[in-house]
Amino acid sequence: MNETIEPRFSWRLLLRLCTFQIGSAMGDILVTSIWNRIMIVNFGMPALPVGLLIALRYLLSPLSLYAGFRSDTTPFLGMWRTSYIWLGRGLMVASFPLLGLSVTEFTASPNNPLGWVLAFVSFVLYGTGTLLSGSPFMALARDAMPKARQGLALSVLETALILLFPIVAISFSVILHDYTLAGFWELIALTAGIGGFFWFFAIVGVEKHAVMQKAAEHTQAKARAQYHAFHATLAQIWQDPRARAFALFLAVTTFAAWMQDAILEPFGAEVLDATLAQTTRYSSTWQGATAIVLILAVIVWRKRKAEQQTPIAKTGLAIMGAGMFWLALTAFTQIRWMVNPALLVFGIGFGLYTFSAFQLLVVMTLDKAAGAYLGLWTVTILLARGIGIFTGGALRDGLHALTQSYPLTYAAIFGLEAAGLLISIALLTRVNIMGFARDTGRISAAEAQVITAEL
Repeated sequence: MNETIEPRFSWRLLLRLCTFQIGSAMGDILVTSIWNRIMIVNFGMPALPVGLLIALRYLLSPLSLYAGFRSDTTPFLGMWRTSYIWLGRGLMVASFPLLGLSVTEFTASPNNPLGWVLAFVSFVLYGTGTLLSGSPFMALARDAMPKARQGLALSVLETALILLFPIVAISFSVILHDYTLAGFWELIALTAGIGGFFWFFAIVGVEKHAVMQKAAEHTQAKARAQYHAFHATLAQIWQDPRARAFALFLAVTTFAAWMQDAILEPFGAEVLDATLAQTTRYSSTWQGATAIVLILAVIVWRKRKAEQQTPIAKTGLAIMGAGMFWLALTAFTQIRWMVNPALLVFGIGFGLYTFSAFQLLVVMTLDKAAGAYLGLWTVTILLARGIGIFTGGALRDGLHALTQSYPLTYAAIFGLEAAGLLISIALLTRVNIMGFARDTGRISAAEAQVITAEL
């Protein structure tokens, strides 16, 4: 971007960039595995507003498109990427003490409206910070690598994040076995301190200060013209029925897979009488399985063409559906030992799906408009994830009000997730991935016929 000479690949630099994900994992586990459990179980709060706050950053996901566009066209404090990243992560660090203050207010009085105000402001800062910094960070990592290794770099960063989730979850469960206000504040201090340090350390010096001549080239008029071109490209993409079908597939799959995000830990407490430490490890169980399967999939299928990934995606979705159905049976029967095997099955399927879905995203992207395509797929996934999390919380409250039974409530939600994942298989079948790859020049007509016959 601001360098004319292609950078050299460096594992040392890439591993340093991976440490950025330490803070990301710590923040997500604190918010989506611990805070939600404390709010719903310890304070007896409804799951709907809790799920809405957790989903807020995903519902604001179009902001990530704007942040990425700004970091492409407008330097901030003399740098293209770094300043945006530190601004966003600074907002996230500022959100953690506010979250602690909200919990302090709820501990003193569960009906205190000030607690909700503080929690809302905290999540607005956290979500805005995440979205402002996420796209520029990925762009910075891409800029720092030679073109031939950019895909590898982004894959390594994603794998590092997935691997860190179970490590952080287990660590936090050891620190906070059961809820205490002092223990929660300790986790906040650790997340803000350690996460904040690595958000600074990982990227400091990676980007050189922008050259003033380069900055002068990007006038506001040019930025506006680029924005209008970007908007026109998005409209053109949406006119393609194959793109719409693929977006629907991504939306339904993501919605179904993440409905459990805000209610999984409360389910363990309210149905299985699990401790806070035990429910915090639920995330490490399925995400750890996902990470292992991802690594194995890369080793086994590293030479498989991206256009050949559809069967693997369908297999992953079927296994995910089986895991969710197993979890529904666990809720209905209240048999404790069944929960971890169910989560492992779900995680295995999620790993297969994630590996193949990344490949399909590449296939369903036109090279000359890669940013627009990937931006659209990213926003689709984030919005569906946010709506899914919110819906899971709303269903938990609504179904429990109707049935007065937590086992039936959670069994119904997990069953709906299983059904949604199976529906996703049918939706994927309707996406003409091979035709898109052929028409965009990724493969020839002859290659498409051969791959179709093999599948």
